[in-house]
Amino acid sequence: MDLTTLSGDDTPGRVRRLCAKARRPLSAELLHALGLPDLRVGAVCVYHEMVSEAVASLQGSGIPVAAVSTGFPAGLTPMETKLREIELSVAAGAAEVDIVISRRHALSHDWQALYDEVSAFRQACGAAHLKTILATGELQTLENVARASWVAMLAGADFIKTSTGKEGVNATLDVSLVMVRAIRDYFQESGHVVGYKPAGGISSARLATQYLALMKEELGPRWLQPELFRFGASSLLTDIERQLEHHAHGFYSASWRHALP
Repeated sequence: MDLTTLSGDDTPGRVRRLCAKARRPLSAELLHALGLPDLRVGAVCVYHEMVSEAVASLQGSGIPVAAVSTGFPAGLTPMETKLREIELSVAAGAAEVDIVISRRHALSHDWQALYDEVSAFRQACGAAHLKTILATGELQTLENVARASWVAMLAGADFIKTSTGKEGVNATLDVSLVMVRAIRDYFQESGHVVGYKPAGGISSARLATQYLALMKEELGPRWLQPELFRFGASSLLTDIERQLEHHAHGFYSASWRHALP
């Protein structure tokens, strides 16, 4: 999973705390009880202003920093501003960039405009991974979700992602089925591998296992690795910790016993 803090009241201290949690998502005692090695999260995702702080806090850990960009979450800033924001985040050390599409292109079925937009973002990212957020809760139909998924992949997205987490409806299993089948079909047609990231609304281990089952059934074990599958759901970690505590000790711990992600 990607641990995320994307609030207007983010501070350097909050980002440092999140990065410490990313380095050690489970307590040493719990790791020992379960016989697990040290674990880490997939990435830490922050606004551009916090990229430098996150990069410094994660130095030597191997955990990438992801920056949300292109006028996240609405995507309604000028194109020049969007491209410059990507470039600045990459220069500050972001290894991944989570961009948002202009929903109006999908809603008006202007697929060429959407392709051109994502292609420009891809070029601005350089060597950084491009994760394309479709904001599926605002695309109105599953057909629009499918077409937007294909356009994003054709334009060079390394990941397609459901949501910003700020929409009224975020990740759902029906939308995920449409998106992962687009990934499967695109791979069969092109041989190009694209990752998937459901984000927003996934807060329980029980629900997370349903997404894992979906990925395994539709795409296979290869897509269960962090380079091709991520959860964008920081609150999920607390429930996973509590479930593991129950497995190790036979009882659920209070959520307040766990450091907040």
